[in-house]
Amino acid sequence: MAAALSRALKLPGKKNSELGEYDPLTQADSEDESEEDDLVLNYPRNGLGRGNCMGAGATDLRGGRAGRLVEDEDEVEEDEEEWREEHPSKNRKERDDLKTRQYWSQREGCRDGGSEGGGGPGSTGGAGMGLGSGSDLEEKAARVRGAIRTAFFLVPLCCAVLLVLLCAFLLPCKQGELDKRPQWERELGEAGGDILPSMALWDVDGDTIEDVLVGVIQPANNSQISGAQVYSKEYSVVAFSAVSGEQLWKTDLKESVKSIQCGLQPQARPAAAGLRAYLQGALGPEEASMGKNRNPVCLFIGSSHLMAVSGATGKKLWSASPGKIVSRAVSLPDLNGDTVPDFLIATLPVDQVSFSSFGLSLLLLSGVSGNQIGHSVTFNLTARGKLIGPELHVTGLGAYYVLFGLGTVEAASLKDLYIQATGRAPMMATLKVKDPSWEKLRTNSSSLIHISSGSEQVEFLLPLVAGLCNNHNNFDSISNLNSSRSDWVLVCGSNRLSVLRESDVHTEWSVNSSDIHGRPTPGQFNEDGIPDLLIQQSVSPGVRKVQVIDGATGRGLWEAEFVCPRLELEGSSLMTSTGFSVFLFWAGELQALKNLTKTTGAAPANSVHRLYLLHPAYPTVLLELATTSDTLLTAAVSYQEQQKDASYITVSARPTSKPGTQVVKSLSLRASIAGGKIVRLGEDKRGGASVRPGAFEINKFFRHLSFRQQ
Repeated sequence: MAAALSRALKLPGKKNSELGEYDPLTQADSEDESEEDDLVLNYPRNGLGRGNCMGAGATDLRGGRAGRLVEDEDEVEEDEEEWREEHPSKNRKERDDLKTRQYWSQREGCRDGGSEGGGGPGSTGGAGMGLGSGSDLEEKAARVRGAIRTAFFLVPLCCAVLLVLLCAFLLPCKQGELDKRPQWERELGEAGGDILPSMALWDVDGDTIEDVLVGVIQPANNSQISGAQVYSKEYSVVAFSAVSGEQLWKTDLKESVKSIQCGLQPQARPAAAGLRAYLQGALGPEEASMGKNRNPVCLFIGSSHLMAVSGATGKKLWSASPGKIVSRAVSLPDLNGDTVPDFLIATLPVDQVSFSSFGLSLLLLSGVSGNQIGHSVTFNLTARGKLIGPELHVTGLGAYYVLFGLGTVEAASLKDLYIQATGRAPMMATLKVKDPSWEKLRTNSSSLIHISSGSEQVEFLLPLVAGLCNNHNNFDSISNLNSSRSDWVLVCGSNRLSVLRESDVHTEWSVNSSDIHGRPTPGQFNEDGIPDLLIQQSVSPGVRKVQVIDGATGRGLWEAEFVCPRLELEGSSLMTSTGFSVFLFWAGELQALKNLTKTTGAAPANSVHRLYLLHPAYPTVLLELATTSDTLLTAAVSYQEQQKDASYITVSARPTSKPGTQVVKSLSLRASIAGGKIVRLGEDKRGGASVRPGAFEINKFFRHLSFRQQ
């Protein structure tokens, strides 16, 4: 009993703690510590510490930590001797009882004054009922708990990081499919003889990449008429996805399509009741009620019929038959206030079958129904030749003029056209503006303003805008605005090239050249900010010279000669991230720069055609991107903003399969550049010294080339 009390008074914890022993007092404090160990604080517990009535505080204990003091047996014996000296007359049992009463007396006193002495039940004492007996196990338990908490934090974090990496690099997504940009081709229908196939580029499936719309002619089902087998043809327009070449939709037509144009869109404001039926065909009831047109409206123009369809589905919206159509449609501002832009076309008068009588009619048509606005306005022109325009031009003051002509370039105010067609003044305030510098060009109070000068007939009229693809043929408002406010390029008589100023239509410069084939291609070759011109000229039978002319002065900047088979395909240009343009053109093999041997006869029609790329940074180098023996009919460039890439799309006739089979082919420019063949023209002598760039330098430059929208 004495030994038990002695241990209770002097040794609150276990002496030489073992797993097999059990002490109620020690076990109680051990459980308290395990519950409060998360705080990891060194403060008194149960009123036993910091010099209170129960003995030495936590800082006075051996080992320096409360609840972990373990007394050895020598101290117990010394304490026993002190009690025998103080109470010599008492036996061992009486001394033990006295110690017990004193212990409980002190404990009750400390409990009563706990609030004053700061040693309340929540304090940690160093000499009372401490936690010294389970110190090692508690330290291990604390480390285990810390490891568990760390694991609970790190494991979800690692899982989240792995999930992000998996989604970013391993899982396929739509953008990854777009980045692949595979080459594709499709055979469809047959070539239309002397009529070039119509093609347009527009995003009809909403993937931000311009898709391909092509006019198709194919044999119809055989029919028997009076015992004779008669073959007829079917006409249609097919839309292909620019990414995969998959057919999106097909629309049947009554006749061969001569022009495909897309992008007709109403303005963003509530639509009137009469307009909703038109919009519902392209959009659906909900969007139509709000006047929203997220899907484009495409216009198919034949010899005598017009058809408007929804660009997303190819569904017919309306059709019209205005007469003998001889031009593409020109987008105009909204003339009748129905929120939909209207357009203008050129036709021959009803009693005229050709241009021999010099009559040309201009018709204003509604963009909602295709109905004619007023009546046609006929002009008796004094020259004959190739049809020019019509084109819409907006001057710097905001005045609208229509450019057109037969071998000449004439201009008529859109305001005057509207008044003559309808007999009333236009409602749009913008149509009431006139430009004094243009009005001064009128002669003898004529309704026409003469633009071109000289006795030669005009072959081509085009805006001087870099990167504008001639084959888009769409109603894109931004491109049309850039075109209408630019200077104009004139090609007269196939051997004279001029640039007219937009402000006063005076000739900026003019040069004579050889026989020019096709429309010039504007692009940025030098650093003066004015687009330059790539032209193709015939210098002898079977030999063609490709030349770049300075758009500011008319002087030559670059040229090369090629063996060129029969080929009338125009060139293309595309802006790059460096601010310059790349020029794309088709030709044959490169002629030697020295001792040039002129070809005496025309090259065979089935010769190999080569697609070349020219960049002004390396004027002595061409990249050969592709070769083909097909008969090329038309081409266009489709730009992809997200990939900073472009596709070169061609329509050709393939003689190797079925005779005259029409083939549509798409080619990624960046992929073609990576595998292109370097063709050297000579040494670069800029700066007075001859420089021959290495193949590694050239490949590195072109592989890092990216494109951008003009």
